[in-house]
Amino acid sequence: MTAPGFERGVVVVNPESGGGDHVDSVVERAGERGFETRLTEQAGDARRVAREEAADADLLVAAGGDGTVNEVANGIVEASALDSTTLAVVPAGTGNNFAANIGVAGIADAFDVVDGGRRRALDLGLANDRVFVNSCVGGVTAQASTETSSDQKASLGVLAYVVNTLEQVASFDAPPLSVDVGGEVTDGPDWHGEALFVFVGNARRFSGTRTAQANVEDGLFEVVVIERAPPSELVGEAALGRLFDRDGESIVRHRTPSVRIACDERPVEYSLDGELLEATHLELDVASDSFSVLVGDGYRPDPDAG
Repeated sequence: MTAPGFERGVVVVNPESGGGDHVDSVVERAGERGFETRLTEQAGDARRVAREEAADADLLVAAGGDGTVNEVANGIVEASALDSTTLAVVPAGTGNNFAANIGVAGIADAFDVVDGGRRRALDLGLANDRVFVNSCVGGVTAQASTETSSDQKASLGVLAYVVNTLEQVASFDAPPLSVDVGGEVTDGPDWHGEALFVFVGNARRFSGTRTAQANVEDGLFEVVVIERAPPSELVGEAALGRLFDRDGESIVRHRTPSVRIACDERPVEYSLDGELLEATHLELDVASDSFSVLVGDGYRPDPDAG
């Protein structure tokens, strides 16, 4: 048997995600549904496998964390298969933010979602020649993401990123970034200056414990720029609220379908769903309603809807 409405399903499994104790369960459930299983061995494998399999698989299942989902999404795009291939997600990583965004909680629930076959056409973020599903981050949080070890993530979960972010705020060398917003919906000036953090959100949830304000079906990014601020304002119990959720004097917000970020001084590190990209100039656009994804009963595109 295969999932209702699909001819061929392939499960791309990252055996290193989240401690690796998910593999047997995923392989067993995949086999019960007649899906083929491909295990990755190194970074980039999920992208390559997705690119190869999207030619004749109409369902690709990403079993891993947000990085695995990102790789599979990139592979589908590289195969020019957005119109023919649907993505499903089995959350088996540390944060599993995208799975939470689409209402999928755990391995068993993920395969129930596959069996249910509820599809939605979601927005996809484009960043130069790469795609992202959750967010593109530049600045201190990108640095924290890339420098968080597997051991930290295994022991602390999503809090590992929080710890590294707070440790790096005081010493981060903020680059002079210029941010140009196109087709904005809400009022707000273009911005230029030294940024501690630039967040371009596509999906509604940024971290495992907080919500951003992005709607994944409205064709818009939520852009948040955090200007350089005294370290005393960015440490302590409420630091994450100041960074991600709340307005303040050092926070600039836009909603827009396109963003241009430039730094002529040096390449800037960006984190696309946790995957690193370095660039001096970054062009970001929304590919609206382009990405077919299986979603759970708890899926809500609007960040204000519970």
